Amino acid sequence: MRKVVANSTPLIILSNISKIDILKQLYGIIYIPSGVFEEVNVTGSSESYDFIKVVSIKNEGAKQFFPISLHKGEVEVMILAKEINADLCIIDDYLARKHAKSLGLTVTGTLGVLIKAKEKGILKEVKPLIDKMLQKKFYIDRKLYNEVLEICGEK
Repeated sequence: MRKVVANSTPLIILSNISKIDILKQLYGIIYIPSGVFEEVNVTGSSESYDFIKVVSIKNEGAKQFFPISLHKGEVEVMILAKEINADLCIIDDYLARKHAKSLGLTVTGTLGVLIKAKEKGILKEVKPLIDKMLQKKFYIDRKLYNEVLEICGEK
């Protein structure tokens, strides 16, 4: 199985649309750093999140080398991904994605997860889910919305 590290936004939005199980189906185990766990704290839910493993980063000092514009969770995702030699990071924030890529990390976002789930036959359609994400205040620019639907053959 691939080693996948996720940030808080993908976990929150997938949980808000009742599709967090997609992560388990696609990747098996999802690793999150303690900083992300503090942001999402999924323990209060009745759903089982046994596939999410909370891991503390070893190199706390590395945080000082990241731009202050990045959130604690985003920084810890990148540090943890380097420490465990992750195959993939799931991050939605544009600046964080850009920084992660500059570190040589492979990055996708929530929409990328939905596209992959459709390709693998886990989802029949992504449009209803993206529409639901928009209702839950997840921002997607119209151009990207249309591109995703085109990729998924739903346009």
